[in-house]
Amino acid sequence: MSKLWGGRFARGTDALVHEFNASLRFDQRLAAQDIAGSQAWARGLVAAGVLTQAEADTIVAGLAQVGEELADGRFQFHPADEDIHTAVERRLTELLGPVGGKLHTGRSRNDQVATDFRLWLLDACDQVASLLTDLQQALIASAEANLNLPMPGYTHLQHAQPVTWGHWVLSHFWPLVRDQERLAQVRQRTAVLPLGSGALAGTAFPVDRQALADELGFTAVSQNSLDGVSDRDFAADFLYAATMIGLHLSRVSEQLVLFSSSEFGFVRLDDGYSTGSSLMPQKKNPDTLELTRGKSGRLLGHLVGLLTTLKGLPSSYDKDLQEDKEPVFDTFDTLSLIIPIMAGLFRTLTLRPEKMAQQLEPNLLATDLADYLVKQGVPFRQAHHLVGEVVQLAENRGVPLTALTVADLQSVSDKFGVEAAAVFNFATSLSSRSSTGGTSPEALQAQLKAAQAALPKHGR
Repeated sequence: MSKLWGGRFARGTDALVHEFNASLRFDQRLAAQDIAGSQAWARGLVAAGVLTQAEADTIVAGLAQVGEELADGRFQFHPADEDIHTAVERRLTELLGPVGGKLHTGRSRNDQVATDFRLWLLDACDQVASLLTDLQQALIASAEANLNLPMPGYTHLQHAQPVTWGHWVLSHFWPLVRDQERLAQVRQRTAVLPLGSGALAGTAFPVDRQALADELGFTAVSQNSLDGVSDRDFAADFLYAATMIGLHLSRVSEQLVLFSSSEFGFVRLDDGYSTGSSLMPQKKNPDTLELTRGKSGRLLGHLVGLLTTLKGLPSSYDKDLQEDKEPVFDTFDTLSLIIPIMAGLFRTLTLRPEKMAQQLEPNLLATDLADYLVKQGVPFRQAHHLVGEVVQLAENRGVPLTALTVADLQSVSDKFGVEAAAVFNFATSLSSRSSTGGTSPEALQAQLKAAQAALPKHGR
């Protein structure tokens, strides 16, 4: 079987070089996009005066048959097929004869593969966005069910101030909103048609590129043919957006690993999202969370790898760009696995309010005590210092803050009145933070409503 470019060569490609050069192993995933792009190109060649309408109709029908063979597994790949584009054109010519050879007029694999890849990624962005929406809905449901359930909040993994389960869960919802925004931006930058750029200098035939863009669902046409065939910013953008998704899922996974441990015990993972030990019968391991955390490194590696590939490339197309697809494909596959798993994990998660309540100790209200002093006219920096002395006094005595008497407090400052003890109330503390984004029931209800409104409305 001759190659698409074989005429200039006096001898065939070394077998190992052919294997090294070929991309069919992974770019078969672009089959549907290659068929669609080729059908659009055939129709465009009619308007350009290259094909008759009858020839184009024959080619379009032939491509549909090739697409059916690929879709149902009947397609027979040949050893000489370098990539999906070669395979499709080879089979088309087998079916149609010489007319099949007219399809590639004015087109290069350079603009062909860039078009196929962009088409594939447009669909991938939509699929990932839909999966993220489902995860966001799972987070909202978890937050709504226990919106005001008190729990300790942490900074530096140390007790900080009281928050609620709803507040904590929604803190992991909003990063996904930003992820959705990034995906939408990736989609916008991907929807630029390179077809018609040729190998690097454009096509010599008057093909209406805007008509091609409209037919294939692109929103713009590349303005420079050199850039059109070499631009892989969209792939890097997707990998960055995916890496951020992985990072966000890794962070929530890490916290749930901690929260499900015996030391915290705030949550219990469903058996369906846990595994056991081959040695220790009692173990219930959060492997799904750990793998999600670990996959974030895989996603980051794909991003860094592609950026490293792109950084030194000269203008136009270079074979290095063949390295763009595997990281993107694997990234999509990884996200398609971990996002639904995280959604299912949240939907089956069991909360343990009694364990959370056990950790609601008085030191979490130290800031409220400082705020009390501020309301008595004490500058906050001084109030902060005075409450620090109160905390130290309690620690030296080995008692909680609530065990200190009014006399004890007044030994630190006469600004402490008999009503200071009323500060040590978790419901009051949570309710006092009523500004947007705070922990009061009203603020949390408003945040929940905002989260529901922020859910994407898919169906572009």
